[in-house]
Amino acid sequence: MTSTPPSRPTDPVTPCPIMCVTGTSTEVGKTVVTAALAAALHARHQRVAVVKPAQTGLQPGEPGDMAEVTRLAGPGIATFENVRLPDPLAPDVAARRAGLSIPTVAEHAASVGTLARSDNYDVVLVEGSGGLLVHLDSEGGDLTSIAAALGAGELRVGFVVVVQEGLGTLNHTALTLEALAHRGLDLLGVVVGSQSPTPDLAAKTNVEELSDLAGGFLIGGVPAGAAQLDPAQFQSLAEGWVHL
Repeated sequence: MTSTPPSRPTDPVTPCPIMCVTGTSTEVGKTVVTAALAAALHARHQRVAVVKPAQTGLQPGEPGDMAEVTRLAGPGIATFENVRLPDPLAPDVAARRAGLSIPTVAEHAASVGTLARSDNYDVVLVEGSGGLLVHLDSEGGDLTSIAAALGAGELRVGFVVVVQEGLGTLNHTALTLEALAHRGLDLLGVVVGSQSPTPDLAAKTNVEELSDLAGGFLIGGVPAGAAQLDPAQFQSLAEGWVHL
């Protein structure tokens, strides 16, 4: 009698890296930088997923940040929006005002982890809401909490911090980087979210200061008005804006 040889175990899927995109505040160009990162990675033949844990300030059916990422970076980018709330406020406050329950950061982390482990993507980008410590759930969890939960699951997680170029940015950037370091979270790079074609004195000097502040991790800048470019042009230029 011939015995059947045991089948070889299937090789486990190696989780892909996760890049959390945060900002020093709201309206610093985070979504456009996220689109530029996605486009630059896609140009390198990387399969990219982008997740927005919480979108606020929009009604159902209105185009949000993930629609903007798709428009700018192209339909080859997979996008996911976990929850949407109508008031343009921090997610926990917007949910409370709307009388809604929202996912916990543990649930957000689980959904991101599922994508990272799926073997469908090479990189997962997670775009936060506002600044680093904005509450994303009703228990006080924030983007650092999502990253910590993912890291505890042995996933590779790092942060890209989007900053302004003008007065005040050095303090805001220092505070954000200190908060990351205090929590033992990795910095992948700092990106200027909207670079003026005619920078003033503060903007000119801040570029060098930001590089020193970030320990050499200033990885680029996206020009002001980039979102108004034709998407094909945006995609062709993205690799030159952010150096990964």
